Amino acid sequence: MKSTLDYSSEELQQVLQKTTDIVLDQYARLTEQKGFHAFEPKEVASWFHEALPQESSDPIALLDLVKEKVLDTATGNLGPNMYAYVMAGGNQISTIADFLTSTINQNATKWHLGHAMTEIEKRVVAWTAEMIGFTPEAGGVMVSGGSAATLTGLTVARNVFFREHKLNQAGLFGMKPFTVYCSSETHNSTDKSVALLGIGTDQLRRIPADADFKMDLHALEEQIKIDITAGYTPFCIVGNAGTVNTGAIDDLRGLAKIAEHYKMWFHVDGAYGGLIASLDEMKHLYEGIELADSVALDFHKWLYQPFEIGCTLVRNWGLLRESYFKQADYLDTSLEASNQRLEFNEHYFQLSRNAKAFKVWMSLKAYGFKQIQAMMRKDLDLTRYLEKQIQASADFELLTQSDLAIACFRYLGPDPSRALDEGAIAELNQALIPALEADGRVFITGTRLKGKFVIRACIINHRKSEASIDYLLDVIRDVGSKLIPV
Repeated sequence: MKSTLDYSSEELQQVLQKTTDIVLDQYARLTEQKGFHAFEPKEVASWFHEALPQESSDPIALLDLVKEKVLDTATGNLGPNMYAYVMAGGNQISTIADFLTSTINQNATKWHLGHAMTEIEKRVVAWTAEMIGFTPEAGGVMVSGGSAATLTGLTVARNVFFREHKLNQAGLFGMKPFTVYCSSETHNSTDKSVALLGIGTDQLRRIPADADFKMDLHALEEQIKIDITAGYTPFCIVGNAGTVNTGAIDDLRGLAKIAEHYKMWFHVDGAYGGLIASLDEMKHLYEGIELADSVALDFHKWLYQPFEIGCTLVRNWGLLRESYFKQADYLDTSLEASNQRLEFNEHYFQLSRNAKAFKVWMSLKAYGFKQIQAMMRKDLDLTRYLEKQIQASADFELLTQSDLAIACFRYLGPDPSRALDEGAIAELNQALIPALEADGRVFITGTRLKGKFVIRACIINHRKSEASIDYLLDVIRDVGSKLIPV
């Protein structure tokens, strides 16, 4: 039995070379990567159904197995044929950064456990605030994604807004119910967050959206007044800086004014679209984001990062520390050489956390933010191209006009002379989603808008082109035409 888990230098070189070859092969076959592989769950489970391995195996053979069963069957997030959810495909420098981060295995929780990684995260927080025009005094923390970023922002909101009640110590027992407001289009991470925070989804008010899927400010203010009369404490407004269904951006300045008037916390969910505020030509759509008390962002979207990395910004570091600091002897800093060290464990829930910010830092250093913004613009332009192709066709119907990179549409059938009724169109489009999944050439999902089932295409991938968009429509036509009875 070996005395270490390490390979010899020669063995490690072989393993790394094999790994490099596999990675290069993935990139070499990007354009032909399927959107989805239609395996039955039982078949996939059978690949890995084995007893706990007790003996070592050849790492080269293991990598061959991984390539065959994991990489070559992966849902096609890397390539140009992914349109489902919000998947950005990652970038190569960040892939390398994740490998280097794992190599040195830093715990980015205390300064002396990872001084460079701590300072890099602080720098990425500052850069992020600069990107969206937020206060330069902002504090922030890297989290797993947009859902965790919203939970973090609302945790700080609850603890700071009700600081006189000392909720960290006393809890919510005996508190008068307080209410949270968001639009009917807001991501369900807000529902999950208010449940986890003990506020309860019964106190979450989903305000109707207008024709552009933005929160109705008049309806919001009327609901706040109703709740005050009923004895509730209006606590927080959640504004959307790009909804996941349509990319709608709420009137953030209007929401900020209402929050200020009623002395409420203003949180902005910018997980999907917040970083587009960095583009000069789009800034007017985000006016008011700089007035937020907290902002949730997601870097594995518009910064083209591999999973997982999100970010929560608040107006200063002290707000994070007020919410999360807990004295512990094993974390005592009184004997450390400098009191200028920022300790992330005092500013966030996790004590064990990897150095997520490193890949963002490396990406921005390697590509430069202007190049990343060019990719943002390209994806926005491709969405406008998709919209124009749909509007120019007789067999598709466009349902939304987004400012961002989401298009919602319906397939109407191959023969305009045999127009389908509403019920048949709905059935056709619902049947299309599993049929496209079984076909596998592209991966796309659907949603509902004002009661109608629609196909939803999200275009965030720097590897897409107009040819990718044409291919998407061609595949939908090919698969959809076969679903029409002769």
